[in-house]
Amino acid sequence: MSRPELVAPPEIYYGDIEAKKYTKNTRNQQIQADMTYRALELLNLPPDEPAFLLDIGCGSGLSGEILDEEGYIWTGVDIAPSMLEVALEREVEGDLFLQDIGQGFGFRPGSFDGAISISVLQWLLNAETSHPTSSPPHRLARFFTTLHSSLRNPSRAVFQFYPSSDDQIQLITSIAQKAGFGGGIVVDYPNSKKARKVFLCLYVGGGGGSQQQLPEGLDGEEVDDSKVRFERRRERETAKQGKRGNVKDKHWILKKKELYRKRGKESVPRDSKFTGRKRRPVF
Repeated sequence: MSRPELVAPPEIYYGDIEAKKYTKNTRNQQIQADMTYRALELLNLPPDEPAFLLDIGCGSGLSGEILDEEGYIWTGVDIAPSMLEVALEREVEGDLFLQDIGQGFGFRPGSFDGAISISVLQWLLNAETSHPTSSPPHRLARFFTTLHSSLRNPSRAVFQFYPSSDDQIQLITSIAQKAGFGGGIVVDYPNSKKARKVFLCLYVGGGGGSQQQLPEGLDGEEVDDSKVRFERRRERETAKQGKRGNVKDKHWILKKKELYRKRGKESVPRDSKFTGRKRRPVF
């Protein structure tokens, strides 16, 4: 009797498909771009100076691409292997780590000049198990304590998130303050149900100077320059794709395989004389 063939669980394939679908959706791309540009604005980094940033919940690298374009070096962490796999396939520039942020970080103290996070923080409010150490307060405490240690003094961390109540906002901000952070909540377009966005803007050190004063939220009509920048970015990407033509030639395939080998990807096919060879049409 032959041994059954080992097949990966269907949910793994489903996760890969959903991650790719999410990443290719232009609406998702624009929302991510809007939030990332705004987070960088609130981060208020010195202009024309290099900075090393932490992208918390980096996903497939949509926000990381904007960090690249703005001239920053970055490291990304995410809990979803399928999203990180898409990020690797897209050859993002940042270093990527598989990480449950509720377990805390292990980075060297003072590693980062700042941190951003888009649509992630609210997930720490979900209890994984009934064990006390898996409760939202414990997970938030581990997260903020180790993040505070990972940031240099002075610096900022900006989180765009979706709280479901004022109690959640109070819980998150109080635990962040106990971990040593200053700062608070910034709300853009508070009177608009559609455009309203909540940001947690945190500070490390700074002595309470002007650099660490809480910014004001946007108000009035929603006029966002990030949409213009996103459209220009799409035009550049379209132009690049038009110039590339048939990129899947032998040189492209060899380069891609070498990149996967360096990143430790298993089961990369060996190079051979047939690599990249076009098949003859069958009549």
